Amino acid sequence: MPHLGVRSAAVEVADSRFEEQVLACPLPVLLDVWAPWCVPCRGMEPVIEELAASLSGRVRVAKLNLDRNPQSAARLKIQGVPTLIVFKGGHEVGRMVGARGKSELMRALADVD
Repeated sequence: MPHLGVRSAAVEVADSRFEEQVLACPLPVLLDVWAPWCVPCRGMEPVIEELAASLSGRVRVAKLNLDRNPQSAARLKIQGVPTLIVFKGGHEVGRMVGARGKSELMRALADVD
């Protein structure tokens, strides 16, 4: 989590707004599906925040808390966390399961940016 008082550059996605925040987004979306109990997820947080800040206006970086959003997690058929999914035009165009570094995530976004 970002430090207290510091606003996250990544968008928090909820079940109730998944369509609007992810599928209807005019920008490509990198969705980080995570859980608070997941150590690799917490380790990836600085990378996700850095990407969100550096890609602002070109790619929406969003986070979906698996525990709080079971409908979206089921819809996406999440089997492990972290799962990173790239969407473009409302369609999934890429998926990675497990912790990834910034360079690998940038390569995954290169084709959709």
